[in-house]
Amino acid sequence: MTTYKRKDRLADQLKKEIADILLRQVKDPRVGSVTITDVQVTDDLRNAKVYFVEMGRQGFDPQTLDGLQNALGFIRREVGKRLQIRRVPELLFKQDESFIHGDRIERLLAEIRKEGEG
Repeated sequence: MTTYKRKDRLADQLKKEIADILLRQVKDPRVGSVTITDVQVTDDLRNAKVYFVEMGRQGFDPQTLDGLQNALGFIRREVGKRLQIRRVPELLFKQDESFIHGDRIERLLAEIRKEGEG
């Protein structure tokens, strides 16, 4: 049986709560198309990397990260209220580049298929 560490449980809860807060409470249009893909919490539970993608965009818009940084204090406060934990981890937002790489691979495969047919 696998053990489910506290940091993993916290990461799952953070992912759910941050996504919900962004969807329902943060009114900044810069973060309207953000989807949280993963949260990684350090072993000491003090820091968390929050990975996100911008749905409907091909590249990275620095204004989105600015919007997330601007809402950071509000997000941490809301997470603290919802999870009722003594210390909310410091959040660091990072763009999830795996989606960008996956999209690039899909386009390359489509090109190869076209060349094979033509």
